[in-house]
Amino acid sequence: MKRFHPMPFGTELTEDGVRFRLWAPAAEQVELCLSGKNGEERIPLSTVKDSWFEITTSRATVGTRYRYRIDDMLAVPDPASRANPDDVHSYSEVIDPGSYRWQDGNWSGRSWETAVIYELHVGTFTREGTFDAAIQRLDYLVELGITAIELMPVADFPGQRDWGYDGVLLFAPDSSYGTPDDLKRLVDTAHHKGLMVFLDVVYNHFGPEGNYLHAYAPQFFTERHHTPWGAAINFDGHDSRIVRDFFIHNALYWLEEFHFDGLRFDAVHAIIDDSAPHILIELANAVHAGPGRERSIHLMLENDRNTARYLTRNDGGGPRWYTAQWNDDIHHVMHVIATGETDGYYADYADHCIVHLVRCLTQGFAYQGERSHFRAGECRGEPSAHLPPLSFIAFMQNHDQVGNRAFGERLSMLADPMVLRTLTAILLLAPSPPLLFMGEEFAADTPFQFFCEFGADLAHSVREGRRKEFAAFARFSDSAQRESIPDPGDDATFERSKLNWESVNQKNHADWLSFYRNLLRLRREFIVPRLKDMQGRQAQATVIGNRGLSIRWPLAEGAVLTLTANLSGEWLKGIDDPTGKCIYRTADVMNADDEQSDMPPWHVAWFLIN
Repeated sequence: MKRFHPMPFGTELTEDGVRFRLWAPAAEQVELCLSGKNGEERIPLSTVKDSWFEITTSRATVGTRYRYRIDDMLAVPDPASRANPDDVHSYSEVIDPGSYRWQDGNWSGRSWETAVIYELHVGTFTREGTFDAAIQRLDYLVELGITAIELMPVADFPGQRDWGYDGVLLFAPDSSYGTPDDLKRLVDTAHHKGLMVFLDVVYNHFGPEGNYLHAYAPQFFTERHHTPWGAAINFDGHDSRIVRDFFIHNALYWLEEFHFDGLRFDAVHAIIDDSAPHILIELANAVHAGPGRERSIHLMLENDRNTARYLTRNDGGGPRWYTAQWNDDIHHVMHVIATGETDGYYADYADHCIVHLVRCLTQGFAYQGERSHFRAGECRGEPSAHLPPLSFIAFMQNHDQVGNRAFGERLSMLADPMVLRTLTAILLLAPSPPLLFMGEEFAADTPFQFFCEFGADLAHSVREGRRKEFAAFARFSDSAQRESIPDPGDDATFERSKLNWESVNQKNHADWLSFYRNLLRLRREFIVPRLKDMQGRQAQATVIGNRGLSIRWPLAEGAVLTLTANLSGEWLKGIDDPTGKCIYRTADVMNADDEQSDMPPWHVAWFLIN
């Protein structure tokens, strides 16, 4: 089976040769530059309607290296390149998207209620850091209880190491990970093992190095809106139609040509669009009208503003646009409980943390329009209680929350193991789909630090800028302490962040892995079969004292799931075991001097009534 997504830009194989097409409204002339044994051959492109330049030539074929020369001055790669083997400043390569023969023809995806997501960075997930090497770990993930892997962005970025959020060639898998066919093989193999594969995409900015669009298509950007990265992407101004199409085609390209099961959209609060329909709505509609008609496609958001409207359900209870959103609130409050840290945005969760946690577990967001002290009193969020728990992806760790710490410490390096196990048992058995960050399941002893590889001047600015960011923290008030923060451009920072798979067999790490496997087995056996058609506003919750809670969720076919927990270091009275089958508890403890079951410190219990 072949898969190919047709696009109005980039290259396309035809009977007459290769068609090349570039939108360059700021260019007077564009030449196609073909790299060959005898040097570079230049061929003028013809001007067609609406600032498009185009040519079809038999002088190019599959494997040909090419780039464009703008106004006889600037040589640039194809912004819609399917492959750029020698990085973002060099030639693109003509790819035959139909060269890979897919073997997953019967794959139609998986239902969302089965989702247990494993976020991974291809470059540090294995020692080799490639798509092919990741394939060798898929059986391990299946045995763990994972049903979906989520790749951090793979779009071509400058250098050989990066988190992926500095991508500039959004259609080209980064060559440091392998070829486009290698990525397709990873997805294909994962499907054969029953795993969904999601891809993180970045539509709020381009990376700071290797983006040449400003030179010949400045209409991609607008000064009317600004983001943390500068001028915003132009989704609502003059010439925005082509810009919108570029990103919509990018989403469809990954879903159709690479057969991904879904996309995670990075920081959509920085996607600014005053037009109607909003680009997020138009994009989602295009997906559901396209590949979403034939198989299960899941679209996920990251949105710091806790915007709930994009998660609206249709009359049948399914997502109208987006399936779910990363729930930063539940991470923040669990982190405060686990570590006691209250710096930065954690300050918003320091008071009444159990109330915040209960709200996350029963209503989605903790902040649904309340004022944020961290944001100087700004109201944050929209009402979310009407949405089902499946609308909110829950996690205690991810690339941001680990890697944006000065030294990239994982939660297992910061929290008491008893506390962490208690919170993990809540996370993995609650109705919301859980997300794990690679290595979390065996308490990896390697950090995940911020790394990138830019040119010398930009690398210096990134290093000094990152250290300056931490100057407000008491721990780094001294300049000497700030100098100890790892340099993102140092190759050693990248190497330190690679998982150490040999440690999995050591007792402490093996015990953690067994703990996660058991909880995910319980989720698969008792929870997942009863999650379908869950509604919002159904859960009943009680906060007991300062650190106790009890929650009941109605499930399918009359089942009821109940959680009781004591999130403190003291014994807690007033929490009785509910009726039903106990599917998990931290320990079997009964106070012999009292008929009432008192709950010991850091204790959690789950019960199911069928």
